[in-house]
Amino acid sequence: MEKQLFDVTIIGGGPAGLNAALVLGRARKKVALIDDSRHRNAVTKAVHGFLTRDGISPSEFRRMAKDEISAYPSVSFVSDTAVSITGSDGQFHVETGQGEAFTSKKVLFTVGMKDQPLSIPGLAEVYGRSAFVCPYCDGWELRDQHLVIINKGPELMHFAPVISGWTNRFTICTNGPDELTDADRDELKQHHVALYDSPIRQIDSSDGIVQQVVLEDGTIIPCRGIFFKPDLVTGSDLPQRMGCEMTEWGAVVIDEFGKTSIPGIYGAGDAASRMHQAIAAASAGAFTAAVINNELNAEAWGRNE
Repeated sequence: MEKQLFDVTIIGGGPAGLNAALVLGRARKKVALIDDSRHRNAVTKAVHGFLTRDGISPSEFRRMAKDEISAYPSVSFVSDTAVSITGSDGQFHVETGQGEAFTSKKVLFTVGMKDQPLSIPGLAEVYGRSAFVCPYCDGWELRDQHLVIINKGPELMHFAPVISGWTNRFTICTNGPDELTDADRDELKQHHVALYDSPIRQIDSSDGIVQQVVLEDGTIIPCRGIFFKPDLVTGSDLPQRMGCEMTEWGAVVIDEFGKTSIPGIYGAGDAASRMHQAIAAASAGAFTAAVINNELNAEAWGRNE
């Protein structure tokens, strides 16, 4: 198949990729947005914290975004998965799982993150209904409820004071050794926070709403919600296979302009940040798109001198 030529190929159609496509489309750049529609937030009912769109469903958010972007004819949506990228800055060659091929001057990874399989029995049944990972996204709905926090170690000691802004009725289950110091345990005790390190046997629920957490030692903890630390990997292994520098937690390393360690390759959104919120991802996509557009314009200006 003959390769199609684009200014920018965006890989990933979440908030970061969609907002990048909007900015680049308005800048009259020819854009291919490749997305396989397997989004991490598909398990949730609503997007929160996004001004003018608070409470919208993820599917409706994407539908509205695509409708708006469709006003700019230089943007093409490709329902597929990018499987290979070769070449260098100014001439990248992108191939998809269905055999389409593109040549692109720049590439923007907005591939997000994805959850590893949930190993606790019963957690998958409540994930996105009454078990969540981010209180800024879902804490309001669980305010003042009795919650179970599944976390451990230093991250737990960061999370405990944060969640206390939504409720002071929470129990911590570390699902194994707590990885805490004696000072950490004393701090939790001073705040009257119960701590259990027995492994979790199962989570009981009804119609997606958690009822109780059952530990291997027989302890039963009634609750109406859960916040847990997810085990995440980058939504695509393409950045790593291309040789992009990665963080120790698996995100793409970018500089303050969204540039990766490879010239012509950029990253934005959850795959390049620890701030996993829709509005933050959209903002990063818009900013990085402007950087890419400025570089394309400067390169074209230089060729015409």
